[in-house]
Amino acid sequence: MEEEWLLLAQRGEEEAVNRLVATYQQSVFNLCYRMLGEYTEAEDAAQEALIKAVMHLHTYDPERPFKPWLLRIASNECIDRIRRRKPTVSLDGMGDDGAWEWQAGHSPNPETEMLQHERQAQIQELLGSLPPLDRSIIAMFYWEGLSYTEIGEATGLSVPAIKSRLFRARRVMAQLLVEEGVYVA
Repeated sequence: MEEEWLLLAQRGEEEAVNRLVATYQQSVFNLCYRMLGEYTEAEDAAQEALIKAVMHLHTYDPERPFKPWLLRIASNECIDRIRRRKPTVSLDGMGDDGAWEWQAGHSPNPETEMLQHERQAQIQELLGSLPPLDRSIIAMFYWEGLSYTEIGEATGLSVPAIKSRLFRARRVMAQLLVEEGVYVA
């Protein structure tokens, strides 16, 4: 079924393009968010990546999986954005919204929500300490569930190189957790 959509989308059929975008936009956004760490910037990057993908659908090879091709475009967009960033210092570790709000019935309790938010912020901070390519590999492997082969297609790296980068990235993140006293082995 996806193959049909792709062929129709490559021919410029608007409904097929819309269906592809609807199917993959969450995966693209998730990758962008994991790489960039900021919700608004991730939305912008995801939108830009999807536009680029639609504009370049004619270059997509239908013999290869579509998702890695699309995530490669998104990853490259994020890497470009990271390279263009100017160094900034944040005095507020709460993120874009500045706070969170608990509503009865929507979560177990405020303390659990706060701890989960803090853990997510720590992971995002740790991801931010990795090189952009390693960040994208981690996001594709853990959050998108891509195989080594699919990640290789998305990044242009060999499977052994991906395994090596994953191993080193996990080791760096674990070491940072130990140094911060968050995790004791």
